[in-house]
Amino acid sequence: MAVDNTRCESGCAATLPDVVPFNLDHLTRQSWELGTRSIQDEQTIELGDWSYQAGQWALSLFEVTSETAIIRIQTPVGRKRYYGAIQSEVRTAMQELEASPAWQKVV
Repeated sequence: MAVDNTRCESGCAATLPDVVPFNLDHLTRQSWELGTRSIQDEQTIELGDWSYQAGQWALSLFEVTSETAIIRIQTPVGRKRYYGAIQSEVRTAMQELEASPAWQKVV
């Protein structure tokens, strides 16, 4: 029996879910434990929270260092995924997020 193994070994780029209105060139998937610990650091700054209008997705952006950001995405079933990104790319992506009619900033 033939098996199609599409698992990604090292070297595959991380990608955000299709529902997210932007793409980042330099993105790394983080474990739940590392992502959670990183955003709970007292020096982490929350940049904003957004919710998806047509579903139950949620997205939060955090500045963890002067050069590094964390993106937290909560899926409709409540799972949280964490991604590390370059701060300057995230700042540009925030503009796309704010311009997207499908996403609304949570106040």
